[in-house]
Amino acid sequence: MISLFRSICSRRVLFALFLAPCTLSQSMAQGNKTVYQDLASQHLAASLADFIDFLSLPCDAHYPDDLEKNIDWIIPKFEALDFSIERLPTEGIDLILAERPTPQAEKTVLIYLQVDGQPVDPTKWHQHDPFMPELKVRTEEGWEIVSKEIINGAIDPEWRIFARAASDAKGPIAAFLTALQICEEQGWTPNYNIKIIMDCEEELGSPNLPAAVMLYRDKLSADMLIIFDGPRHISNQPTLTFGARGITTLRITTFGPRVPQHSGHYGNYAPNPALHLAQLLASMKDDVGRVTIPGFYDGISLDEKTKTILAGVPDDEAVIQQAVGIATPDQVGANYQEAIQYPSLNIRGMLSGWVGAKARTIVPHVATVNIDIRTVLESDPERLVSLVRQHILDQGYHICAAQPTEEERMTYPRLLSMDHQVAYQAFRTDFDSEVGVWLNKALTNTFGESPIRIRTSGGSIPISPFVQTLGIPAVTVPAVNRDNNQHSPNENIRIGNYLDAIRTYLGILTEKL
Repeated sequence: MISLFRSICSRRVLFALFLAPCTLSQSMAQGNKTVYQDLASQHLAASLADFIDFLSLPCDAHYPDDLEKNIDWIIPKFEALDFSIERLPTEGIDLILAERPTPQAEKTVLIYLQVDGQPVDPTKWHQHDPFMPELKVRTEEGWEIVSKEIINGAIDPEWRIFARAASDAKGPIAAFLTALQICEEQGWTPNYNIKIIMDCEEELGSPNLPAAVMLYRDKLSADMLIIFDGPRHISNQPTLTFGARGITTLRITTFGPRVPQHSGHYGNYAPNPALHLAQLLASMKDDVGRVTIPGFYDGISLDEKTKTILAGVPDDEAVIQQAVGIATPDQVGANYQEAIQYPSLNIRGMLSGWVGAKARTIVPHVATVNIDIRTVLESDPERLVSLVRQHILDQGYHICAAQPTEEERMTYPRLLSMDHQVAYQAFRTDFDSEVGVWLNKALTNTFGESPIRIRTSGGSIPISPFVQTLGIPAVTVPAVNRDNNQHSPNENIRIGNYLDAIRTYLGILTEKL
């Protein structure tokens, strides 16, 4: 039927069919699925070539000059698709705003994209350079590099491209550009205005975003926000995520002797700050992983409606535990989905003295831990930090403003310093909100089945400034494979997921709002 339509209908008629009201019949939805699949496949090789070019640009925001090269790559791409571009200066790297109005449109959709990637340690990557993308195929021995020239032939969806920012989050940018190009070629125009905000400091915690959203709130005004970021559900089925936890970071340093001391001379005499820190951290959680600090979970209540929503996510706990490599999970919630509805207290890393070949027989002078608290909508991050602080005081510690003074050293037996930063807060949108219903229909019509809908993701994204300042609901549309080594060495994207990302964005661009 689609081939017959192509032969007898103009592009405008096709456009009207694809953008028919959301009461599409099952056959029409199947038609959308086929057309989007065909068009995405036809454009895949050229899209991957552009994507590989994009990945070749280093994008660690600690080096702003590198981000400028990424910005210079992006701007012409959107300008070629009739977007007007404006750089929004911040105290750090500029935000990039791309805007394209639609005549007589009643709604405006703001889309969030992330340009920067995590720092890299090239010695941990199984390739010469994390910013020299490699196409790899799985063999019995692991992942093997193959020539990228084979992309010009038949493409296996199980192939993967390995490079920093492949999944987080240049893949969504390149796939979205391809979807826009396809719409341009087909003469398909969304019935809503599009604004795209591109963040170049997301992996730094978007420190300048809240102030920028407040400053440019008129330019960013919209009816809803959608975020093209993050991995799908572990089943790799189409997914919508309606919230994310916030993130607050802490740094705690315990102090011992003024300088490291010989453990033979001062062991059993000079208090060891590493031991003190270990004891302090152990006092914050019980044996099954629950935070023991009084009041930490206050305000969190999972009623039957919420539990039903959480149970609707088709998790297989055994599969999750196998994928992570654990025998028994922490017992904060009854299952994975329930666990991430609570705030977490996580040790990110610890440092004291020397280890390995550099180990020496000393009593260290300091011990440091970095902690992150993942907050949920019901938990105020400043309140949780104050609870941690009070718990530290209750354990007999004196909290120094910075390095302890001589008077503090001679007065208090247990000394530490503590600082914290609230990066961004949690957000959550109702399933039956306008943006939720619209995106659910878009993905259903694109893939022929309803997407998995997740109440809250475990990770954090800097969206709360938009939700709070602009007063708009937000939903994340993840597309990449969950086993992408995000934030780790050997980050990758599965080509089948990249193809599905193009299809996803086509469905959203052509679904009436």
